[in-house]
Amino acid sequence: MLDRLDRPLHDLRISVTDRCNMRCRYCMPREVFGAGYPFLAREQLLSFAELARVARVTARLGVRKIRLTGGEPLLRRELERLIEMLALVAEVDEIAMTTNGLLLAGRAKPLASAGLTRVTVSLDALDDEVLRTINDAPVASRRVLAGIDAALEAGLDPVKVNMVVRRGVNEECVAAMAEHFRDRRVVLRFIEYMDVGASNGWRTEDVVSGAEILHTIAERWPLEALAAQAPGEVASRYRYLDGAGEIGLIQSVSKPFCGGCVRARLSADGKLFTCLFAHQGADLRALLRAGADDDEIERSVRGIWEARADRYSEQRAHRAGEQRIRRRGTRGARGDAGSRAPPKVEMSYIGG
Repeated sequence: MLDRLDRPLHDLRISVTDRCNMRCRYCMPREVFGAGYPFLAREQLLSFAELARVARVTARLGVRKIRLTGGEPLLRRELERLIEMLALVAEVDEIAMTTNGLLLAGRAKPLASAGLTRVTVSLDALDDEVLRTINDAPVASRRVLAGIDAALEAGLDPVKVNMVVRRGVNEECVAAMAEHFRDRRVVLRFIEYMDVGASNGWRTEDVVSGAEILHTIAERWPLEALAAQAPGEVASRYRYLDGAGEIGLIQSVSKPFCGGCVRARLSADGKLFTCLFAHQGADLRALLRAGADDDEIERSVRGIWEARADRYSEQRAHRAGEQRIRRRGTRGARGDAGSRAPPKVEMSYIGG
């Protein structure tokens, strides 16, 4: 099954909740997601049985990797039970999870026992003052690091750590993060600050490019490029020449990778999205709860994927290039070049 740009469906990212115990400014700014924000009610969420059913149907269409996201997925009660159900889908080779790590230390072993194969932890700085500025929550890095250690002890290695780098906020923390995670069973990945959703106040001048990040690290520890390990892999991989492991760069802004995107995203209330930067998704929950059989759901997903032509990041880069030409070399525009478009869905709803 291929979309209109000949991309197969290989990965399914399942958001299990839209709630989070942090208020990261690039994802869930407190000014928007504060007291009184209308989070999804329990009855609106897909049940574990419904989520497992979607997984089984999409596996028939080519899905081989499932990633659990949120919000913060560990806020969903009894998540281990869902993982056990997903582990029974024979075609799926990998069940991963992205988490902020705050609840991971006490859950890593049961998660691994249930069938989780890999974990990615979001950590944007080791300096607690910087971290609290980003997370807008009283968080200490040692708590997240304890979760990473617990994941390694539970056999969920190598652990991946994602750092979103934003100019004027935490770009000075890049080298310290690299130094801390070198020579451990951890792959540190640096992510360019992206214009996901409509509430994070994204500006092009706040983006620290992957090239800048790479230069900062290579200046101190020489690196060499590595080949991709899997189809649709979004990170450019580099290894330390001294054998101290590897890092990754996710460069959606400066080097869009839409052409190799093989991901679909399922929101916690059952909307299927074919792009992280989408405006709307297709309602699978309505089908599930109207009594549709697996073949009907499969036909629906097939139709959605085969009609897909998303390439938002490439289009953003093209628009930005046109704007630079029109400005004749003046400084970058403020805000998202596509701000006239309908508001994009928030990352906390669709999953990262």
